[in-house]
Amino acid sequence: MERMKILIGYDGSACAEAALADLKCAGLPRKAEVFVLSVSAELIPAPASIGGVTTPFPEAEFKAEQEALMLARSARDVVKTLFPEWHVRAEAATGSPAGVLIGKADEWQPDLIVVGSHGRSGFGRMFFGSVSQKVLHEARCSVRVARGAGRNAGEPVRIVVGVDGSEGARAAVKAVTTRHWPKGSEVRVVAALGTFPPTIFPPTASEHMPAEVVEWVEAENRKIREAVEAAVRRLEGVGLVAEAVIREGDPAFFPLGTQLPPAALSSRPVIREGDPQRLLCELAEEWGTDSIFVGAKGMGRIERMLIGSVSSAVAANAHCSVEVVRQPERKR
Repeated sequence: MERMKILIGYDGSACAEAALADLKCAGLPRKAEVFVLSVSAELIPAPASIGGVTTPFPEAEFKAEQEALMLARSARDVVKTLFPEWHVRAEAATGSPAGVLIGKADEWQPDLIVVGSHGRSGFGRMFFGSVSQKVLHEARCSVRVARGAGRNAGEPVRIVVGVDGSEGARAAVKAVTTRHWPKGSEVRVVAALGTFPPTIFPPTASEHMPAEVVEWVEAENRKIREAVEAAVRRLEGVGLVAEAVIREGDPAFFPLGTQLPPAALSSRPVIREGDPQRLLCELAEEWGTDSIFVGAKGMGRIERMLIGSVSSAVAANAHCSVEVVRQPERKR
């Protein structure tokens, strides 16, 4: 991608500053159209008058929005210093920060939204910032929850991509291949395989059920392995150093939405999703990863509200930046 539209949410917090620093390690193109938006939070609209008596609320709101505009302009100057060829605008607004960011994104249709992991009132990795979480769940485009960068511009970076054979995972791989990474940058393509131990089958299960389910599990795992191999080839094709990391998942793990065979359904297996998110976060921290790329779930009305639990959990718990990839919806 030679040119991108990027929306940056900025509130002057340490996490927002880290998100600006992270831009230089995100593989972003030389040219981009960027909108920096700072929001003066307004939880309850304040009345201009009470009982016919003018209140000071409008004046206070105007002052707060002007302060937000100053923040946006300072962030704009930082971004212009990092990327001199970017076209960067700054704007301020009043309202719910997450709601304003999502509304701006729906109107402007960026390719990517960048937000810090939490804002001025955040508590770090223990409490995922409400603004970041809401934007991540409801935005129609990709969202990067940024946690700063420990590398200088131009240094090779380390990237982890979660792959499970889904369309979302393929979109995540594609996003990495379209970026501009420094020479020598490395990628680990990570996948968790599924298993169905015999203990999950009830004593009354017919003799052919376990064999049928085992065959199905093996077929699903082959698909995951093939997806990983294809991802590695694709990443190597754009000059990245790529390797596969395939681990056996928790018993009965398969991605949410996987269609189980009748035998598995009748035996009531328990499907758990804790293993992939833990694998991605732990491996990323051990390896010193700069960012994790994962796919999001579907884009329907329900799916937009309920993002895949793996993507959400990784974004909340990873030590590094996390980019949840969606194909943006374009108006025609």
